[in-house]
Amino acid sequence: MQRALDEDLAPALAAAIEGDPASFAVLWRALHPLVLRYLRVVCGDAAEDVASETWLQVSRDLSRFRGTSTAFRVWLFRVARHRGIDENRRAWRRHEEPHDAVDRLQASAVVPDVAAEVLEIADTDRAVGLIASLPREQAEAVMLRVVAGLDVAGTARVLGKRSGAIRIATMRGLRRLAEHPQIRDYRNAAAEDGRDES
Repeated sequence: MQRALDEDLAPALAAAIEGDPASFAVLWRALHPLVLRYLRVVCGDAAEDVASETWLQVSRDLSRFRGTSTAFRVWLFRVARHRGIDENRRAWRRHEEPHDAVDRLQASAVVPDVAAEVLEIADTDRAVGLIASLPREQAEAVMLRVVAGLDVAGTARVLGKRSGAIRIATMRGLRRLAEHPQIRDYRNAAAEDGRDES
C-alpha cells in the first residue's frame, strides 16, 4: 500500500520541489492525516499546531530536498518528530500541565494483525489513544511502522535509532497491544460472531 502511495506521489513531489503549489497540496492531502495521527502520539493535544509547523518547515525547505517519495516521507516524519519534541520542551518550560499523552508515553514476534485490530476497534482517535498508551519508543515505532507505513530503515532514521532497536520496539509495542483489554474484548466478540455464523 505504501509503495503504491509513494509511486503515486512521485510526480507531485517532483513538481512540488520545483515550486508548484497544486502539487504541494497533493502531498499535503495524502500525508497530512498520517502526520497528524503520529503527532497525536508524540505531543497530544498540540498535534494540530505542530502539524502546521511541520508543513510550514517542509514548504520552506522542500526546494532543497533531494530523494525519492519514500525518502520524502521519512524526512517529513523526522521534521514532525523534531517539531513535536520542540513543542513538548516549550510546554515543559512554560510549566504547563504536561499533555496526557506525554505522561502516558513516559510512564513506561506478534503478527501484524494486532495493529489491524487496534485500527479496526473503533474510530481513529481511540486507536491512536491505544497506541499512545504504550511506552514512548514503542508508540512511535508502531505509529511509524504500521500507521505511517515506513519500513524499518526509514523508521530508524526518523527516530535516530538502529534498525534492531526499531524491530524490538515495534514487536514489544504490538505485544502490549495484543494484551490490552480492549483488543482482547474485540477478539472475543469476533470469535463469538464467528461461532454464531457456524
